[in-house]
Amino acid sequence: MFELAQALATAKSRQDVPAALALFHPDMELVTPAFGTTARGLAENERALRRFFASFPDYHVELSGHADDGATLVCWGTARMTMTGNRFGVIPNGRRAEIAVFITFTFADDRIAGESFHFDLADLCAQSGVSTDAVRHTLFGATEPAGARP
Repeated sequence: MFELAQALATAKSRQDVPAALALFHPDMELVTPAFGTTARGLAENERALRRFFASFPDYHVELSGHADDGATLVCWGTARMTMTGNRFGVIPNGRRAEIAVFITFTFADDRIAGESFHFDLADLCAQSGVSTDAVRHTLFGATEPAGARP
């Protein structure tokens, strides 16, 4: 399991979409909670990866540890990436962010069938010099703070 996850980390660090897709099960589901996105199947995953690499063209991830229970693999490490463009409705400072990540994987037929990619959006935004609230508004629309009343 870890060998597949490491191969995916290497492919994504090279922004090699075909190599990443070759590791995916046809029913692959990629979930990125910080962005509120889910991609299902190879075509959606290809679009999601290309969009991600357009926003973070120098993305690089290093996996520093992992654990599994025989069915699910959890990896943790560090992602380094520079937010570019205006996908998130903000203008970033152009600095490369370094953020902690953890990723859960599931598998089927000797392929990666599921990936849930977790990181702190506020940390990425702070290092990129942008407002987390503005990015969240772009990603999720207007949201009312918990407990707020009209």
